[in-house]
Amino acid sequence: MTPKLNLLLASVAAATLALPAMAKDLTVDLSGEPSSLDPQVQWNPDSYYVYRNIFDNLVTRDNDGNIVPQIATAWEQVSDTEMLLTLRDDVTFHDGQKMTAEDVVFSVQRITDPEFASPQLGQFNQIASAEAVDDVTVKLTTDGPYPALMAQLVKLSVVPKHVVEEVGAEAFNAAPVGSGPYKFEGWDRGVSVTLTRNDDYWGEAGPFEGATFRAVPDAATRLANLQAGTADLVVGLDSDGAAQLEGQGDVKALSAPTERVAYLGMNLDKPPFNDPELRKAASMAIDNLGITEGLLGAGEVPMAQLSSPAHFGYAEGIEPWVFDPDAAKEIVSAKADIAATPATFATAPVFDQRIVQALQQMLNDVGFNVSISVTDMPTYLNIVRSEPADNAELSFGRWSCACQDADGIAYPLLHSDSNWSRVNDPELDKLLDEARVSLDPEVRQDAYAQVHQIVRDNYYLLPMYQAAVLYGAASELEFTPTANESMFLNRMSWSE
Repeated sequence: MTPKLNLLLASVAAATLALPAMAKDLTVDLSGEPSSLDPQVQWNPDSYYVYRNIFDNLVTRDNDGNIVPQIATAWEQVSDTEMLLTLRDDVTFHDGQKMTAEDVVFSVQRITDPEFASPQLGQFNQIASAEAVDDVTVKLTTDGPYPALMAQLVKLSVVPKHVVEEVGAEAFNAAPVGSGPYKFEGWDRGVSVTLTRNDDYWGEAGPFEGATFRAVPDAATRLANLQAGTADLVVGLDSDGAAQLEGQGDVKALSAPTERVAYLGMNLDKPPFNDPELRKAASMAIDNLGITEGLLGAGEVPMAQLSSPAHFGYAEGIEPWVFDPDAAKEIVSAKADIAATPATFATAPVFDQRIVQALQQMLNDVGFNVSISVTDMPTYLNIVRSEPADNAELSFGRWSCACQDADGIAYPLLHSDSNWSRVNDPELDKLLDEARVSLDPEVRQDAYAQVHQIVRDNYYLLPMYQAAVLYGAASELEFTPTANESMFLNRMSWSE
């Protein structure tokens, strides 16, 4: 090799070393395909993980759970029912058009429109009106005092009025336009969603040039992908999967307690669970402690109410469920003709099927006739929101409102006006309404304590545990899991 060639190669090498490292794209394996990329249509985890990076919300929570500015930089409660929001004036949507107060008003009106029928309606229907005071000020008026308003606005994404009105809801869902740190690139249905970095983002830039969210329903496959290096982050890891990552230098498990409460939902309008005694038997058949400590083992805490210590409205003193399978068998035997009614247990791959199978076995062991029906997430959501006659007899859920307020769980799952609820109890409705509008924390706390006790006494549904979240990640990925399970790409990074 000639001296001149040596010098040339050395120069190239030096220049290469001087260049910044290329930002590696991120690959995330989800447990299912997003059911929607329109943030006002659906709010299940697989959808939220993706679209939360495409859109900005009015406000957000930091990693410590504090409500902090996003599109709204300041807010003022000017009366019991009126709030003024001051908006950023430097935000543009991905198509280059500037965001104004009219887009915020449109987003509020859209998600609160009963005809639009957003599954999130129960989270926002206390907002009576939204008005643009000027280009950077919006006034929200609530139907009576609403102490949980700011906690709920954490979830309200701002969509571009001009795009939605021009293309319609279906086309907008297929190719969403937001203002967030990542732009929609493509959606290969049933396979993956691809995002690219928004280099014109007003806030903290994303560290990845692109991100791909893949639908991988099988948990073992997600784990294998992580270990093989074909995925950088996987969701829905269980304690067994986390144990498999121990001692492997190139991968790690990440966890955090969440505000999500797992529960067994029951159809109160169809046999066998329209019978209160059989609902009681079902509660006595379930070894909740055995499930949380023996099966899950990731820090889950048994609960007998639709809230956790992470929520305002959590009530001390609600008695845990009694595990007594022998007593459950006696009740079922006395009502064997009703108890033997075939019961479908609706579920989806996003849920830990070990739990679903354990619940099925425990219920069948005392004399019920339960069969599992696994569908994709959109189908599952349609089932559990359907009319009682079309709804499954049982369903498993893990509800989070990302608001840390009992209103965000108890109201949608228990109030008779909610299409998620299978309960119709005027006393419950009155208490939930009172807790929703009172500005007195003591009044709200007392109302929720009564709500939790009524649900406990009537076995309207069976809260099970405060969930923990487990992720598997490449060792060089810096990612801090949070209680609201947000996956903000621009809060992640590759370690040096």
